[in-house]
Amino acid sequence: MSKIYVIHENSEWTEHLLKRLEELNLPYEDWLLDSGKVDLTSTPPEGVFYSRMSASSHTRGNRYSPELASAVLSWLEHHNRVVVNGSRALQLEVSKVLQYLELEKHGVKTPKTVAAVGKEELLEAAKVFEGKSFITKHNRAGKGLGVQLFHSLEALEDYVTGEDFEVPVDGITLIQEYIESPESSITRCEFIGGKFVYAVRVDTSDGFELCPADACTIEDLFCAVGENASTPAKFQIIEGFEHPILQKYEQVLAANDIQVAGIEFIRDINGEIYTYDINTNTNYNREAEETTEKYGMLEMAKYLGEVLQKSEDLVKQ
Repeated sequence: MSKIYVIHENSEWTEHLLKRLEELNLPYEDWLLDSGKVDLTSTPPEGVFYSRMSASSHTRGNRYSPELASAVLSWLEHHNRVVVNGSRALQLEVSKVLQYLELEKHGVKTPKTVAAVGKEELLEAAKVFEGKSFITKHNRAGKGLGVQLFHSLEALEDYVTGEDFEVPVDGITLIQEYIESPESSITRCEFIGGKFVYAVRVDTSDGFELCPADACTIEDLFCAVGENASTPAKFQIIEGFEHPILQKYEQVLAANDIQVAGIEFIRDINGEIYTYDINTNTNYNREAEETTEKYGMLEMAKYLGEVLQKSEDLVKQ
């Protein structure tokens, strides 16, 4: 019998989806890729394969999970299996450079960004922001990895040459113009099946990027949810959110064969929107969803069930 296969490296971020699949009596199998192998001479089972591989896997000791997932997804796609968030989605998940280029290609404005490898190149690249505030971040990121705010080149040099400098897992550090939000917030737009589901307002007064997952721990500097986290008001679903940017986001997702994503943007003091992240391993905040009775993982499970049914119908024809 065909199943829904959930590909991932972090069970804490996946258990909510598996519970929803069980609630809907949908057959599934948990594919944990913290390690493993791929027999390229074998044939994959029938079913629907949903990848939740994360760019931040190396922070949980799973340094090569994205590379293993890439091999698995290529194998599945070679055999024409139905894959949700396949190889192209994974490519964007692990590279903000690719994300920004794809967004700009479809007319979505992103913050001015320079990518650099090496400390000297990083300091040289920062000169284009002289006299302005800017941030650093990792190209292969998640959880706000490497996000630091600087108001001068001297401050950056102190950081880069000091003991606190974080070397990105792929070696690429991004220097990006700092977009200041007058409300100290960002907006995260959630998409399932390539279509907009809801938008969340995230209070960023305590950090630059906040992970909405219930499993995030208080030790993660930019991940302020969990057992000991601050008020649920940090994450609020925006009722009736509408904006022309949503159509462009859907175009970006369709062009890159991405079915599930959370896309984040920030508004500057003039109301201008800057988009800075496509997260193809999207998570949802429980407290925010309970307030409005909108449940991302439930919708995700329903969507996977529909995809599974369609794939089975095609086999019968």
